[in-house]
Amino acid sequence: MYNNKKVVIVLPAYNAAQTLAQTYAEIPMDVVDEVVLVDDASKDNTSELAKELGIKHVIRHDQNKGYGGNQKTCYNKALSLNADIVVMLHPDYQYTPKLLLAMISIIGNEVYPVVFGSRILGKGALNGGMPMYKYIFNRMLTLTQNILINQKLSEYHTGYRAFSAEVIRAVNFEANSDDFVFDNQMVSQIFYKGFEIGEVTCPTKYFEEASSINFKRSVEYGLGCLKVCFIHLFCKLGVMKSELYK
Repeated sequence: MYNNKKVVIVLPAYNAAQTLAQTYAEIPMDVVDEVVLVDDASKDNTSELAKELGIKHVIRHDQNKGYGGNQKTCYNKALSLNADIVVMLHPDYQYTPKLLLAMISIIGNEVYPVVFGSRILGKGALNGGMPMYKYIFNRMLTLTQNILINQKLSEYHTGYRAFSAEVIRAVNFEANSDDFVFDNQMVSQIFYKGFEIGEVTCPTKYFEEASSINFKRSVEYGLGCLKVCFIHLFCKLGVMKSELYK
């Protein structure tokens, strides 16, 4: 509980057994009320380990639903627990849980309704081992997205995100893709609904156990992000309609 607001951490997991314990150990349970882990049909013992660690809400998909599909389950479960603040934290330890209190406090004190942990503010991404091609790709894509939807985020592609439950209820996230572009669709929906997004600088770590996508998938993801931005722009101009913004 923070400022009389219920805090729920959601962990979208896939083959996270090697890093889950380290991630969970650093969650500040003095302000966190519930932890939810959604296992997207992992091939390892992620679900079993989560239960051993004492995570109360463990949901396992019988079939892999994808990163976006995992998040849909995460957010629906958080809302069913009457969360006021929901934070998505990847259990692969790429993002430090030590920033949770800072992100929660920004929302709990009603400074911003959404907060992202940005790898690009400062030099956290490169110092943490982000491949140079991914860094350049991220910067170019983010610049283009900012221009197309008239915003000024340092990055759209972080997986470290905190939300007021009001925001999650306001956007039609169920209409989003079950793949990685879900994240960018949700950013678009948040801005389209008139909410602001705050950012905090976040160190990050790239290592073998951390989740990642290959070059081909990165290109597909980038094209998907641009498509989302053009849909956003055309809907704002009134020349088309989309289920994303209902």
